[in-house]
Amino acid sequence: MKKIGLIGGMSWESSLEYYRLLNQFTKEKLGEPHSAELIMYSVDFARFERMQHKGQWEEMADEMIEIARKLKGAGAEILLICTNTMHKLAPAIEEAVELELLHIADATGDAILSQGLSTVGLLGTNFTMTEDFYKNRLEENYSINVLIPETREREIVHDTIYKELISGIIKDESLIKFQEIIRNLKEEGAEGVILGCTEIPLLVKEKDSSLPIFNTMEIHAKKAIEQALGS
Repeated sequence: MKKIGLIGGMSWESSLEYYRLLNQFTKEKLGEPHSAELIMYSVDFARFERMQHKGQWEEMADEMIEIARKLKGAGAEILLICTNTMHKLAPAIEEAVELELLHIADATGDAILSQGLSTVGLLGTNFTMTEDFYKNRLEENYSINVLIPETREREIVHDTIYKELISGIIKDESLIKFQEIIRNLKEEGAEGVILGCTEIPLLVKEKDSSLPIFNTMEIHAKKAIEQALGS
């Protein structure tokens, strides 16, 4: 089994789930008492959150590259960035570090195509929903039509992530708002919805959605174990 390096802490609430899922999928594949070979570097998200909202992406890229190098030096053979938004920096990391990086949008694109869907909604941070690094990858590499909520709904999703979910705060009223946003995406033609922030699955479960959900954290972790096992 290849060793998996994880850049975590963004937020630690979802990184905890990554650790659980990676070990769960390893056990399912190999049986008891197997577990995943993992190396995690967990950052202080408060600093990264400030830099995100200040647009300091070059500074973050430098840090992420250094972290990836440390993980490689520790023996990592596959790299996972445990957050959708920070995949904005994936190309810079891939260029600077010779390490197999499993892109979360690629794993998600494969999962969507496996379900035979062609149009999906995307929920995530404003960075993920509105910038090209995520939507364009799905549209250009997988021919998937990606719909995003209107401006006010995007603000609700973004604020819920940063003001509640990254701190493990789960509110019924926030779930109701997300359900309405998903229904609106369905009316626009979405056949499924991407939970394109690794914190959103802490709030929205399959039973809560009027559309099939694509839990990017779970999809990413499962694909990583398949890749690590060469299957």
